[in-house]
Amino acid sequence: MAEPAGLKRNSSGQAIVELSAVFGDRLSTAQSVREQHGDVLTWHKGPVPDAVVFAETSEEVSQIVRICRQYQAPVIPYGTGTSLEGHVAAPFGGISVDVSRMDAILEVNAEDLDCRVQAGVTRKQLNSYLRDTGLFFPIDPGANASIGGMTATRASGTNAVRYGTMRDNVMSVTVVMPDGEIIRTARRAKKSAAGYDLTRLMVGSEGTLGVITEIGLKLSAIPESIAAGVCPFDSIDSACNAVITTIQMAIPIARIELIDAETIGAFNDYSNLDLKVAPTLFVEFHGSEQGTAEQIALFGEIAEEFGGGPFDWATLEEDRNKLWQARHDAYWAIKAKTPGMDYLATDVCVPISRLAECVSETQNDIESTGLYGPMVGHVGDGNFHVQLAFDRGDDGDLRKVRGILERLAARALAMEGTCTGEHGVGMGKMKYLDDEHGPALDIMRTIKRAIDPDNIMNPGKVVEV
Repeated sequence: MAEPAGLKRNSSGQAIVELSAVFGDRLSTAQSVREQHGDVLTWHKGPVPDAVVFAETSEEVSQIVRICRQYQAPVIPYGTGTSLEGHVAAPFGGISVDVSRMDAILEVNAEDLDCRVQAGVTRKQLNSYLRDTGLFFPIDPGANASIGGMTATRASGTNAVRYGTMRDNVMSVTVVMPDGEIIRTARRAKKSAAGYDLTRLMVGSEGTLGVITEIGLKLSAIPESIAAGVCPFDSIDSACNAVITTIQMAIPIARIELIDAETIGAFNDYSNLDLKVAPTLFVEFHGSEQGTAEQIALFGEIAEEFGGGPFDWATLEEDRNKLWQARHDAYWAIKAKTPGMDYLATDVCVPISRLAECVSETQNDIESTGLYGPMVGHVGDGNFHVQLAFDRGDDGDLRKVRGILERLAARALAMEGTCTGEHGVGMGKMKYLDDEHGPALDIMRTIKRAIDPDNIMNPGKVVEV
């Protein structure tokens, strides 16, 4: 990747000297710490930052950014490091700003169903704090990600079919801009027509426009009744068609996850389950006792129409938690099946009517290469994931993986979908944005140049300028 305009090679040295004087032992240049903050779990291996600073307030982040701007040193925000498209890698060196110590829940307004948190708060931490209020934060990407990182990547997850994505649940953000100024994009009103929607601009910006330090969030009431179930099918097509019919009939399902047979086998081994090894839907219904009973009955009829069943229902909280924890541990379950291999985890999203077609074509494509590539998906909104195992030292494997990735993105775009449903762009999906957005990508570049003229904010991600 070419050196980005506005950055000077080895520009971090003087910034590190000044930052060290301010932050002392909260700045680290240790190789192990730098590797932790620059490496990622999967395919996108990137250079590590020159130093890591552990910030504790928005004002400290502002100070870091001002110093980095003075010396043209890149700034790379870091939350928990669970992103999958190389968002936290440092292709041009620079300073990793770790906000994990910014973990305060600043306010909860239970009457208004909203809260405000620092960026380092994790989703599990927030929901544990909210438990006694009768409220919860529904966005669940699987990993115990930071709220700041989830906002920056526009994350979603298993509950998105009912509760939406981070785009729908973020009310405001506090952001340190590239010149070090701290802004708050909105107030607590549920709606506003006051000017440009800067909140939506920052949600999904992946640290390329500023460092998110605080987030205002919508909350939801914990449902009176929650019922989860497992339903196997004879084929991927049948499972997908059951999903399509369920969504088209407007059944208010909370979660509906597709798990292919390979992944079910991995779940059984890794999470000590005893599920039938077949394409399977994990489903969950939220509402009143009567409402969930009606939803279950309707979904049961649909599943039966497509050859699904028998159902295995879990109404006890511990049983539901075990089921969804197995789903969230999919990466590790698949990794355990193929020890010593490298992995590419990727996703696409298509209109729900094209879901079965896209999933089946992708499955056939992977099988034709001979690679091991299980699939899971938040299929209620047309989003599914592929986890490819490969040998990084094998040129043949690398060619196969690249080919699958290229064809998957092209397939999704040809179906009027997107190259990334929830993983974000990072470094990994940049090359597909021109095909997806066309001339609109130039507008994104214009926004980037206008807000970050020195190109210090997470350079080499989302758009090249």
